[in-house]
Amino acid sequence: MTMTPWTSTGQQDDDGDASVVLETRPKTKRPPLYKVMLLNDDFTPMEFVVHVLERFFGMNHAQAFEIMLTVHKKGLAVVGVFSHEIAETKVAQVMDFARRHQHPLQCTMEKEE
Repeated sequence: MTMTPWTSTGQQDDDGDASVVLETRPKTKRPPLYKVMLLNDDFTPMEFVVHVLERFFGMNHAQAFEIMLTVHKKGLAVVGVFSHEIAETKVAQVMDFARRHQHPLQCTMEKEE
């Protein structure tokens, strides 16, 4: 009785050779991330900005207050980093919410480098 050798994949090799099957993984690139930023203006109330940060970016009151101060003092602040689709959605939600409340608050996104 002759035994047929097994390959590394657990299958018998018909020609009797013990061959090794190497699995290659395709190289996948991570999708680019996007920074979502709030821009300062002279009209949107600070309390409204804090509310936006809590509502759309899941920040607690203390975190939202700190970011709001950064926006106020530096002119803008990154409020989150997301995939393209999520960043786009967040920008649209914030802009729509601000318009509905008649505030000129600006929210933008840019590709992270």
